[in-house]
Amino acid sequence: MESLPQFSAGRLFGSWQVDVPALLVVVLLGGLYGWGVLRLRRRGESWPVARTVVFGLFGLGTIVVATMSALAVYDRVLFWPAAVQNVLLDLIAPLGLALGDPLRLALRALPERAAARAQGALTGRVLRLLTFPLVSTALVLTTELTIYFTPYFETALANDWLHQLMYLQLLLAGSLFVLPVLTREEALPAWCTHPVRAALVFVDGVVDAVPGIVVMTHGTLIAGSWYLAHAPSWAPDVQHDQQLGGGAMVGIAELVALPFLLAILVQWARTERAETVALDRRLDTELERVPPTPAQTVTDDGPELVRPWWETENSEVAQRIRGQR
Repeated sequence: MESLPQFSAGRLFGSWQVDVPALLVVVLLGGLYGWGVLRLRRRGESWPVARTVVFGLFGLGTIVVATMSALAVYDRVLFWPAAVQNVLLDLIAPLGLALGDPLRLALRALPERAAARAQGALTGRVLRLLTFPLVSTALVLTTELTIYFTPYFETALANDWLHQLMYLQLLLAGSLFVLPVLTREEALPAWCTHPVRAALVFVDGVVDAVPGIVVMTHGTLIAGSWYLAHAPSWAPDVQHDQQLGGGAMVGIAELVALPFLLAILVQWARTERAETVALDRRLDTELERVPPTPAQTVTDDGPELVRPWWETENSEVAQRIRGQR
């Protein structure tokens, strides 16, 4: 670490190292996703190419960048690369993985019994609790604050296996919030409609900025003894380095909130469009089944008019028509 050359833009893109545990995770996730896509194609079913590309480049690619790029090369001598690593793993990588919709792919690709068991696990009490929006948001916040404001982070810098565990914890904590929100499977309570999800994403974006703000403004050095002992001669002041890391965390957290919110809005629009098409088809079917209007009967007060069926029935289609009139 002492012999590392001065960090520069060239080093940012040109310095890489192999992280075997992280590489195994990337290969495993990519292999399982590819298996699911191939299984669907063999059955004659399609899977969006865009989702596969986003899962590979945006999801798995972010894990590679966080754990094997210059960020990983310099994370033990500079604080800000470590801070960027962590926010990539708990915010950006989960978003990329979720946009690939691996949960829906798994349920479609697995054999019927295995898919039923997987669906049961998704709706089980444990996962329901962990993925409950407020709980999962609190888990992300607690994870980051625990890492930075306990001996956890400094100990992980000195212990490779604990460092790997920290990577995995960040990735899992972020995924518990993002995956259920973006999947098309019913992984959240019924009240989590798309407007509610959009509001939750907005709140989550605000909460995600909290650790960065605290790190940036915290007067005490985080893992200060480690970085003071290992900082190379060309490194900035350790306090300034920490402020750079906190600022990067805030910036990335706010940037990732926008595509996350856009993804929810696009999903919302598609769902509304699909429901409208289905409702129109149902309306057409019900209109075809409506019996001819009986002949008007004449009373002393004049002809008795027959009320339209949508004014007397209480079906969903009738309510929709009444709401539009």
